[in-house]
Amino acid sequence: MPYRSTFACLWCGRPWSTRGPDDLEGYAQLCPDCIGRAGENNFLRFRLRTALAERATSSSAMPGPAADGPASGDPAAPGGASAELAAEMVDYYEARAAEYDDWYLRRGRYAHGPIHDQAWAAELDAATLWLDRQPLGGEIVELAAGTGWWSPLLASKGDLSIYDAASAPLDLARERLLAHGLRAHIHVRDAWAEPDRAVDVVFCGFWLSHVPRARLGAFLGLARRWLKPGGSLVVIDSRPDASSGAVDQPVTSEAEAAAGIVRRRVADGREFRVVKVLYRPDELEAAFLVAGFRSAEVTATPRFFVLGRAEA
Repeated sequence: MPYRSTFACLWCGRPWSTRGPDDLEGYAQLCPDCIGRAGENNFLRFRLRTALAERATSSSAMPGPAADGPASGDPAAPGGASAELAAEMVDYYEARAAEYDDWYLRRGRYAHGPIHDQAWAAELDAATLWLDRQPLGGEIVELAAGTGWWSPLLASKGDLSIYDAASAPLDLARERLLAHGLRAHIHVRDAWAEPDRAVDVVFCGFWLSHVPRARLGAFLGLARRWLKPGGSLVVIDSRPDASSGAVDQPVTSEAEAAAGIVRRRVADGREFRVVKVLYRPDELEAAFLVAGFRSAEVTATPRFFVLGRAEA
């Protein structure tokens, strides 16, 4: 269905007006509440997946500013096959949900031997302590929350809403929060959806590396629109290290690698393409400032993680 800036929700009939051309609701023609229930309803889930693909197609057809690098419609640019790739990434995280914690815990296909795994565990602890030290509070939004590894810590600091475009990981996030005796507002929502309010903190764990280089500025602008003046964007992400992923990842072609795309395999053998751009701390820090944040600091652990904070 074509994008509409004003519509009656296809499911509940509620009148709704979008805030901009990237607003997922305009492509799904569903109000935010119904998009949030997509994990419970086959029709809503179908509309959400279709909307993600339609919005990606629209974005790939729009030339980006020259300063941001190649236009996203360029086949050589990250996200050049964006309509298909956006849907494929959602499929990947739906398929990977049950094994996602194996990555954090270095189990099974993600075990690289005692030396590498101990280094990983130590740096994951350091990243957790770093996040715990951040002065977070008020209303917190976690975008692309996945299985909610960081959600209990965030929920202990403020009123947390967690969003992800895939519903299966959110089911596990809900279980994790319940196990900790904590609560959050949990909804299926694409990380690229326009903000519907201003909050105190936006957190992204291992999401910025899934943002194509040509669209990093656009996403950081969206993150800034989420924030109240003085609010914080906090990110944890990956550094390039051969011992970070699974031991049996499929080979990525040179053309895909040049476009910021990698191939990933799940435990049942299925393969998917995923955007993966490993940003350096200095380029992320510069990108935060260019996007209009008043201050930014990005550091890194020795091998595995990038840790960043920017103030709106």
